[in-house]
Order: sequence, then C-alpha cells, then structure tokens
Amino acid sequence: MFIQPLLFSLLFAYFLTLILFAQPSFSAADNFIYGGCSQLKYAPGSPLEYNVNSILSSLVNSASSTGYNNFKISLPGSTKSDIVYGLYQCRGDLISSDCRACVTQAVSRVGVVCPGASGAALQFDGCFIRYDNVTFFGVEDKSVLMRKCGQSTGYDSDGLTRRDSLLGYLTSEGQYFRVGGSGNVQGVAQCVQDLSLNQCQDCLAEATGQLKSLCGSAAWGDMFLGKCYARYSDHGDHSRSRDSSEKKKDDNMQRTLAILIAIIAIVALVIVCLAKFCHRKDNCEK
Repeated sequence: MFIQPLLFSLLFAYFLTLILFAQPSFSAADNFIYGGCSQLKYAPGSPLEYNVNSILSSLVNSASSTGYNNFKISLPGSTKSDIVYGLYQCRGDLISSDCRACVTQAVSRVGVVCPGASGAALQFDGCFIRYDNVTFFGVEDKSVLMRKCGQSTGYDSDGLTRRDSLLGYLTSEGQYFRVGGSGNVQGVAQCVQDLSLNQCQDCLAEATGQLKSLCGSAAWGDMFLGKCYARYSDHGDHSRSRDSSEKKKDDNMQRTLAILIAIIAIVALVIVCLAKFCHRKDNCEK
C-alpha cells in the first residue's frame, strides 16, 4: 500500500527537521565578556589552592537557590593570607536554573582564563564571579574594566533624547537591577549586591556618564565597571549588543533552514505521488 512510503517520507522529513533545528542553543547568559586575574599565584597543594577550590564549589552550589551570595573560606591550617573571599551575582531576570548554568560555566573557565591565580573576576552576559585572598566586599570600584560602543547612527536628536532618558531611568531609584526602554532603545543596569544602594547609584551614575561621553551617537553601548555595569541598544536586545552584520548572518541562516525544509517537503510529496502512481499501475496490470 502507498501509505507505507507516505509514512516513511513524512517521518524522514520530521526527523531531518529535528536535526536541523535541534542544535544546542546557548543563552545570551553564556556569552563571555571579560576576565581579569591577580598576579599572585598559589602553590599546588597549598592551603590557598584548597580554599580557592572550595569557594568556587560554594559559588556553584549556592547559585541553584539564589541569584547572589558571598563567602569567606578558611580551611584548617590556613593563615590570614590564605583566606579566600568570593561572590557571584546573576543577572536579575535569570531563572535559577540559568543562573546556576552561567555560574557553572564561569567557574569552569577560571582555570583557562586565570590558571593558578589567587584572585580572578569573570563577567558573562548573565553572571559575574569574583574571588581573591584580599577582601573586596563592600568596596566600591568604578574602574573601567570593559567598554564597547557600536557604530554611529549619525546625529539623531530624538534618538539621543530617548537614550539619555533611558540611562537616567536606569540610574534613578535604589535598585540593584533595572531594565527598561524608551521607544526602540532598551537597556539594563546592575550592581554587585555587596555594595550599599547609595554606592550602587554612584557606580551606575559613573557608568551611564561614561556611556554618554564615550559612545556618543552609537547604536549600542556597554560599560562594565568594577562593581556595576550599564548597557543600551537601539535594536531592542539589552542582553547582547550585535551589529548589523551579525543580524544579517542570523537572517541568512534562517532563510537557509527555511529553504531546506521546503526542499524536504517537496521531496516527500514527490515520493508520495510516485508511490500512489505505482500502486495504481500495479492494480491495473492485475
């Protein structure tokens, strides 16, 4: 019966579609932004190494239940210089599973970015981790660690007004995480929660001020300071600023996949028609 070739062709199209679309997807939270390492190295097998490993494990374990936490670890036999302080913070809009995944990814990169370092800071789109053998809890840090500006869109009075209005909103009112939009401009800002709310607002004021002065009329901008960051984009994606060439690549990929699916559907239809024709021909010959 021709129903068997039909079923085969449909199943073939179905599973090929799954292969095309079920590629591993990586959330914007997993995008690495920057990393910094202390110059001091720990000796293999030393108390400092054990404390570093212990605090990194604590960060991962805690990220399953809360978006921010800090730790101070000193295992038996440690001296004052062996004490390790560490914290992590996830972006305020992440669910707990994504938070843990991001922190796990960040901790796994420590050994690659900062092998053997007694202190390190890694920033991803979705989370931030830091540890050191010198305490940094509650210490404001407005040093610029990473800044990026997109291509200029030319002078646009309305666009600049919307951007400045958005940045003002992200800085105002005492909150550690804020996301907002003004027209087609969207943005996000966040402080590390070991700061006080006053310190947070001071840090964000510095970050947004730097964005205005350094990025000018750029379509998007990212400003990461030691204890806070602010980002904006006029194409509505505050979690990852991308230029037009990247967006074109995504569009081309989607078109390619659509064409492949269409070809699969056509092939399946041809198979069905041929099977049906052969079935009728066999009946006529009989």
